[in-house]
Amino acid sequence: MASILFYIVCFTLPMGIHGQNKQFTLDDLIPGGKTYSKFTPRTLKQLQWSGTTYLYAKGDSVLGGKPGKKSKETVLFTRASLNEALVAAGLKTVSGLPAFTVTDHDKTELVFESKQVRVQYDWKAGKVVSFRKVDENWKNCDWTADNKWLAFTEDNNLRVVGPDEKVVEVTADQDKGIVNGQSVHRNEFGISKGTFWSPNGNKLAFYRMDERMVTDYPIVDVTARTAVANPIKYPMAGMKSHEVTVGVYNPSTGKTVFLQTGTPKDKYLTNLAWSPDGQSIYLAEVNREQNVCNLVRYDANTGKREVILFTEEDSAYVEPQNPVLFLPQNSSRFIWQSMRDGYNHLYLYDINGKLVKQLTKGDWIVTDVVGFDASGKNLFYMSTEVSPMERHLYSVNLASGVIKKHTTLEGTHQIKLAPGGEAFIDQFSSQHNPRTIQVTTVASGQSLELLKASNPYKDYAFPEIVTGTIKAADGTTDLYYRLVKPVGMDETKKYPAVVYVYGGPHAQLVNNTWMADARGWDIYMAQMGFVVFTVDSRGSANRGAAFEQVIHRNLGVNEMADQIKGVEFLKSLPYVDGDKLGVHGWSYGGFMTTNLMLSYPDIFKVGVAGGPVIDWQYYEIMYGERYMDTPKENPEGYKNANLKLKAGNLKGHLLLIHGDIDPVVVWQHSLTFLKACVNEGTYPDYFVYPGHEHNVIGKDRPHLSEKITRYFMDYLK
Repeated sequence: MASILFYIVCFTLPMGIHGQNKQFTLDDLIPGGKTYSKFTPRTLKQLQWSGTTYLYAKGDSVLGGKPGKKSKETVLFTRASLNEALVAAGLKTVSGLPAFTVTDHDKTELVFESKQVRVQYDWKAGKVVSFRKVDENWKNCDWTADNKWLAFTEDNNLRVVGPDEKVVEVTADQDKGIVNGQSVHRNEFGISKGTFWSPNGNKLAFYRMDERMVTDYPIVDVTARTAVANPIKYPMAGMKSHEVTVGVYNPSTGKTVFLQTGTPKDKYLTNLAWSPDGQSIYLAEVNREQNVCNLVRYDANTGKREVILFTEEDSAYVEPQNPVLFLPQNSSRFIWQSMRDGYNHLYLYDINGKLVKQLTKGDWIVTDVVGFDASGKNLFYMSTEVSPMERHLYSVNLASGVIKKHTTLEGTHQIKLAPGGEAFIDQFSSQHNPRTIQVTTVASGQSLELLKASNPYKDYAFPEIVTGTIKAADGTTDLYYRLVKPVGMDETKKYPAVVYVYGGPHAQLVNNTWMADARGWDIYMAQMGFVVFTVDSRGSANRGAAFEQVIHRNLGVNEMADQIKGVEFLKSLPYVDGDKLGVHGWSYGGFMTTNLMLSYPDIFKVGVAGGPVIDWQYYEIMYGERYMDTPKENPEGYKNANLKLKAGNLKGHLLLIHGDIDPVVVWQHSLTFLKACVNEGTYPDYFVYPGHEHNVIGKDRPHLSEKITRYFMDYLK
């Protein structure tokens, strides 16, 4: 449910500072607001490594330096010097520093695009190394590491263009039901792209998706004089799924071979990776039932299946998210990430599928792998070992298994490892720290502070934000919560409370980040005199398989039980009015909001459900069948989670909100719920955002927040 999570990405704000009187507007707090950018904690733009030099953009200059406390920053180049180089190369100048990336850490070169030209610029030499024209109609652009070859899509076909700038057709499918070179399986299983160059750039692997057997789903564009149908392919749970294959194109021969992935065809080909020599392709193949994963190696030259290296099975589901990662100095071994022992950990394998050793172990998860040191003997990774609410950097020695922790200050760290692993850029925040950026040397542990952001809200009245734990409905599991108190709260008074909920997979709402991940809307509601409460119930992310899989085949059951434990905690607080409780959530949170309003009508008086899943048989195959199986296999689970069957239970005020071109939770969900309410004689409220998909974004987002706020003010205050 990749795009379903956008709404829950939290914007955080600081704790109460007494004596300040300025009040926020929603434009200050909500992305898309006119003044929102003024209230973002300061950062360093385009911060990254170029070899062993860190660099970042500041105004019209790019500054840089080396790791170490005694390092001094210098100006590496300016917009003026860049423009001089562009003019010398016969190119147009830029009005501001462009967004650049580093593609080769052995060279002092940056790559950027400006005015449909891709430019390689050597910042040390101060000259343009090369440039290539790019057509604005080319989509899904994917360059080789040496910037010589480009793969891109036009409509649903794949093209490549080489150093001679001649465009070559890789595919020429006329049927729009066949899609080449784009992301497949609705971006599940960590899939985010559809093309994959081999390490040396001499072959291109790509996805080919045949959707012709998938039912067309009507999406209507109402902006035209006569509304226009723009149907999408949307495979619903239990129905026909698309079929995916992997092609391998060789630019030198102009030939394409397809991997012989065999039958059944409606399986998931995920986590594609090349061998270092470019001769083999590795796929994690998941069956339609999503309870078996085979790691398979193919011959990239012939497409022949060579071997199934190993198989992983789970009684609930398997969900590989990361491809194999080869050791930089030993191409006969690779790292595999797996939840096989109940937590996501790192395993070292040889290319014959033999397990060499498990590298990490414990009741915590590895959240990311960030790279190797120069020797290839030490692997750096992020994990939740300190706390599920924090992320820290560790390294493990592949030979000895010795693990070292490299971040010391509390909070959630985001790491950019230097190419040789001798240093790292560390950007982190915690509940009381808006943002700190350091460069740390691995050997000594010494850090050079590049930035410590100040509180951008110091002149405003703030709520107090507290975090803690409660017990889940099972009586043993700790759940993390965040509580935002009303601004200027008087503990002798009672206040209405809103539960902000998600509760589903791949989401964690409470973290030790800047203001514990409280959103701008939470702060605004606290300013309006509400308590805002959030708890990460079982079923949410980053706590291990048992914690997450408790929802399997019974969505909404254990998550709601845990949310009610949160309500019990809220009611125990002397300043919470237990008779004035509301609930709000989006997407899976919209499902939870509606379910809570219908299942506990005497507890929740007001609810706002955005983009809500109402009936899981209307949801797509990849996500829906993972957590619920098919409607035929799990009729009781689908029945219990069908909110249309509970429509008669509505007592309080419920507002449903939907984008009219939502391709994730299709409009059918909330519309059929309205019909069920009509049939049952209940009266929800409804609001539609025309022209918006699953998330209301841009300038309309403050309007959305105002709409939600007014509803709670009208019926709960």
